[in-house]
Amino acid sequence: MMPSLDTPGYALERFRSTAGPGLVALHDLAGRPRGTGFVADRHGTVITSHEAVDGLPRLVLHGAEGRHGIVTADAVIPLPALGLALVRGGDLGVAPLPVTSRDTVRTGAYVRIPAGGWREARVLGTTTVTYTATDRAHRVPGALELAVGTAGRDALRLGGGAAGGPVLDPATGTVVGVLGTALRTSASDVGFAVPLRPTIPALAALLMENAATVPAYGTDLNLAGLVGLTAASAARHAPQPLVEPVERTGVRAELYAFERGGATVLGLVGPPGSGRSTELAALAARRHGAGLPTLWLRGADLREDDTSLADAARRALERAADDVTASLPFPPQDLGDLTPERLAALARTAGRPLLILLDDPEQMPPGLYRRRAAWTEETLRRLHATGTRLVVSCGAAHWEEAGYPPALLHRGGARPEGLPPCVVLGDLTADEAREARARHGIPEGAVTEADAAHPLTLRLLAEVRSDVAATAPDGPVDRDDVFAAHLDLTCLRIAQRLAGGLGARGTAVRRLAVRAAGKAHEAARRCLGTEDGTLDRASFEELFPASGPGTVFDEHGGTAPGWADAVLAEGLLVPAGDGHRFGHEELADWLQGAHLDLDGALHTLVHAPT
Repeated sequence: MMPSLDTPGYALERFRSTAGPGLVALHDLAGRPRGTGFVADRHGTVITSHEAVDGLPRLVLHGAEGRHGIVTADAVIPLPALGLALVRGGDLGVAPLPVTSRDTVRTGAYVRIPAGGWREARVLGTTTVTYTATDRAHRVPGALELAVGTAGRDALRLGGGAAGGPVLDPATGTVVGVLGTALRTSASDVGFAVPLRPTIPALAALLMENAATVPAYGTDLNLAGLVGLTAASAARHAPQPLVEPVERTGVRAELYAFERGGATVLGLVGPPGSGRSTELAALAARRHGAGLPTLWLRGADLREDDTSLADAARRALERAADDVTASLPFPPQDLGDLTPERLAALARTAGRPLLILLDDPEQMPPGLYRRRAAWTEETLRRLHATGTRLVVSCGAAHWEEAGYPPALLHRGGARPEGLPPCVVLGDLTADEAREARARHGIPEGAVTEADAAHPLTLRLLAEVRSDVAATAPDGPVDRDDVFAAHLDLTCLRIAQRLAGGLGARGTAVRRLAVRAAGKAHEAARRCLGTEDGTLDRASFEELFPASGPGTVFDEHGGTAPGWADAVLAEGLLVPAGDGHRFGHEELADWLQGAHLDLDGALHTLVHAPT
């Protein structure tokens, strides 16, 4: 009697408990195990051994979380000459596995195979094997010969569930071959696997799709892996707006033109709060969705001893690799060479050149800024050598002094006299501003005319209006009103986080909010005294201790959660090199403006003796 597909039998349960994630079990209609396979693309195409499908008019495929499907012979592409088969399995809830990009597997290397559970095997070399299908025998050259332990050999000899299982390189987590239990030589009847090489058009197309869409890392790094690494870098820095930002047609058109043109560098120039980071985020998201590698860096990622942008790029890629690979079903043991030169070469070979986004280069360390001419020259040399392109998002003052040769710059549109070629970003157009206010739910007339098209003002006002605990300012409000209200809201949220650990409410929370505001003002005052406008680590830890003495104490001597976690969680300040900066540069300028001693500064500049 055929077992119910909703209540798989013992063999399937054993497969699930021993094989691990990423695999598909193949059964016949009677429920007997025929083999194993793995998904190789986003469409659910399964690669398995030919013996697992040979002679079957229908197959039952079991994936993750009880998902299964029945396919007919029309969904199978048999490749008996290779001992392989491709099966269009559909959505089985199984993540695809990456396939190695290497032509050979080193003799003596250790691999992992699913034979009665994941087991270690050693590659003895390659040999020609015989695969006997239903119709005739096939000679398969270049098969991997594996040394397998006794238990593994017994599992392979039993056939059925082990056939078609992927052979994994533990160093990279990629598939280097497919197990075949019907492969033979005159000397042995067990321990062989077929490597995956683009020798037949159907397999070549699938392997190309795999490289473009299924990330691989380490020595097998592919285009999809590179896009995944750069996307992770963007996720660290991209702003998280409440609503979908309005498309700024003119800016987007210039960015498209830059991507299609021959310029090396584009300057996206505008004051703080004009939406520069928002435009970078939209560009990165669009490119990553199209499979185009785009690495996001900040000026705060640069270090005093950097010789070019490549140094910061390497560090960002290493951080991203740790983030990305930790969640993989088979994490690579060795992330390999993550130098920008190697990654740029991979991107260029794939016909999708690497684009680097540098946001807020004004945040570079003072020592590096003083020798920026040499840094820029070396950066341009490396961009040219690797075919990489660069978008710099900054203010006009920095762009004037950046030192990029005009011949290498995207021309852009109209710009102030004396400013090198660039794309100028300012307030929204009237239509864009109207659409932005509508998306944010800001009534017409709620903002003064002078600030009704200012991107950051609209965004911060929307945050204030969306918080039920906050009191939105009466309109029409201007930029100063919005910044003050947003600072109050942020301090209130910090206080609520702190009070959550104390069980405090009402008046106690308001007192904490006042203390948070005082600390914010003190942080702004101290930032004014530094060369690069950052709050150094010692000052941050003094103002916002992580735990222990100096945090907030309740009436009974209890200790609240640390200030540092609350302040960082609410984005009042963000890490920047060895110190911290305010999360919004224009908000920081406004806050610091309250602490400028103009009379003292004038006396120092004009009257003090030199």
